[in-house]
Amino acid sequence: MTFINKFTGGSDAVIQRITELTKTEKGEQVIMHLLADLIDDGIVGDNEREGNEEEMKTYNDKIGIDLISHGVRQKGKLAEQKTVVGFRENAKDRLAYWLANRMDQLAFLTLSGVAYSQANDGAVRTSGAFNSLAFASDVSAPSTKRHRRWDATSGLVAGDTTAVAAVDTLTYKAIVDIVVYAKTHYIKPLMAGGKEYYCAFVRPEAMAQLKKDSDYQLAIQHVAANKGLDSPFFTGGIVTVDGVVFHEHRLVYNTLGAASGSKWGDQGAIDGARALICGAQALGFADLGAPEWSEKWFNYDSSPGVNIDKMFGFLKPKFYSIYDKSVEDFGVLAVDHAI
Repeated sequence: MTFINKFTGGSDAVIQRITELTKTEKGEQVIMHLLADLIDDGIVGDNEREGNEEEMKTYNDKIGIDLISHGVRQKGKLAEQKTVVGFRENAKDRLAYWLANRMDQLAFLTLSGVAYSQANDGAVRTSGAFNSLAFASDVSAPSTKRHRRWDATSGLVAGDTTAVAAVDTLTYKAIVDIVVYAKTHYIKPLMAGGKEYYCAFVRPEAMAQLKKDSDYQLAIQHVAANKGLDSPFFTGGIVTVDGVVFHEHRLVYNTLGAASGSKWGDQGAIDGARALICGAQALGFADLGAPEWSEKWFNYDSSPGVNIDKMFGFLKPKFYSIYDKSVEDFGVLAVDHAI
């Protein structure tokens, strides 16, 4: 039921899913491996090859793991008799959705570099439970060269939430500039059919902004001329623009729930969202086993309860980029814009 599940896979997927522990000198840990590109020019002609090999540089990141759990309980036998929907079936359905939703929330917050003390709409999370997760302290703000802001006047500029203005909405021009930035800064793309792609996770409001943009509409007209009404632009399917595959989701980080003064802009009054442009290995996902159910009776076997728990962890990996000459987020570019 998780949204993120469709993006999981090996090292060539947006989310690298790791299901096994690795033995280290510090015990068993979940390790994510990042392999840097080769930078030397090699050997020409009959020059000596041995001793001139290039060392392959591998970066390892440890993914913290922890357990989240939640349960529900029926009042008693009398209440069960009065309930139209059976408690057991209803409880499992609701708990399954709860787990999937919370995992999606944490995944988007991790990719966005937002602390778990916040909800995905920018509000302060009412429960502080997620702050104590073993991997909560590993959440890091977007690195300098992986954090951009769309400025309606100046284009794609350095990330700064205090500088977001109401007119800085997502446009077709923004997408063009974002793709160029991702490619020239060597964010590892996703490969399909010999072509390079990036996945963009955006709020529904951002997709609406694009659909209202005149340049975007012109692109639709060209597509319609070639593919007709079967194009994803009209069917509501997955849309690809300039090599960016768009996926809209309500859990993409935004400020709609933040209090006035705590939003974006110089007065903290502008609502914004953080679009995530993802290549390969944008997120590490430690997935240790299936969720586990537990059922129990309370109060002399008159009150049933159901509990679910899951062991997992998330990490947004960083590495030293040989192109940017600095430590950067490996596979995700965060782009702030107004909504």
